[in-house]
Amino acid sequence: MLIDTYGRVATDLRVSLTDRCNLRCTYCMPEEGLQWLTKTEVLTDDEIVRLIDIAVTRLGITEVRFTGGEPLIRPGLVAIVERCAALEPRPKLSLTTNGIGLKRTAAALKAAGLDRVNVSLDTLRPDVFKTLTRRDRHADVLDGLHAARAEGLAPVKVNSVLMPGLNDDEAPDLLAWAVEHDYELRFIEQMPLDAQHGWKRDGMITAGDILRSLRTRFTLDPEGEDRRGSAPAERWIVDGGPHRVGVIASVTRPFCRACDRTRLTADGQVRTCLFAREESDLRGALRDGATDEELAKRWKLAMWGKKAGSGLDDPAFLQPDRPMSAIGG
Repeated sequence: MLIDTYGRVATDLRVSLTDRCNLRCTYCMPEEGLQWLTKTEVLTDDEIVRLIDIAVTRLGITEVRFTGGEPLIRPGLVAIVERCAALEPRPKLSLTTNGIGLKRTAAALKAAGLDRVNVSLDTLRPDVFKTLTRRDRHADVLDGLHAARAEGLAPVKVNSVLMPGLNDDEAPDLLAWAVEHDYELRFIEQMPLDAQHGWKRDGMITAGDILRSLRTRFTLDPEGEDRRGSAPAERWIVDGGPHRVGVIASVTRPFCRACDRTRLTADGQVRTCLFAREESDLRGALRDGATDEELAKRWKLAMWGKKAGSGLDDPAFLQPDRPMSAIGG
């Protein structure tokens, strides 16, 4: 069991498969990209599956989410999913992706055992998408979403970040579109995880801003804390149901008290929180011949030291050195 000193138990593992991405979102990285991890620094397919096996069979992990960077650009992704789906007990398997390439891979991922996907899409306007991501791939993301739904990778969740002056007026349109296509929309507050360290608290679109905008067109009834559990998103029932919309208020209403996550970076570091400034190395121990028992013990020690909260509410908060693409979403 992965328990910390505050009694929280981690059952949800986020595994970054690569720090590389085929988009250049303005709230994540500069246009020229970043200095990527080398091939030898990144965990191999066998190393990833071994660590997930340890997490599932020895540490009580029940859900595994593959992230990046962009996980669809990892050549061995389908095989990794298939091997993880064969674990006993079988974990729930999901994927967070920008959707580019999902049209091509959705069927294979479903057949391999992937249960569902989260797709990032911040705008319905192709020109705004190009400005936000610095790539003209809006149609590819829509095609990927349609393919995921057609293959039964459900519920298909759509993650949207609103940026001032770019897409901050789109919340109601995004929700209407999600309801029409039977996607579950979740708005995420912009977080201080950009490589440029350009995030400003007083310039972000908050959960309150998003809800006020949505209520200009929709009736929203809170789903209730009893239904939320450890989920990061507060959810509202839209116009009486059955559709719901979520808001992840990582900055203004942190959900740290119920956090059930542990994270593994593409280079084999355990992170207890997105905003942690410390990591625990599993890759080095693994490559030095550590046993499964020894690796599990290292993971437990890392999680035992998890802090009470992200620290975002502290005026002295310091942004992590690693950006989101290197940590894993």
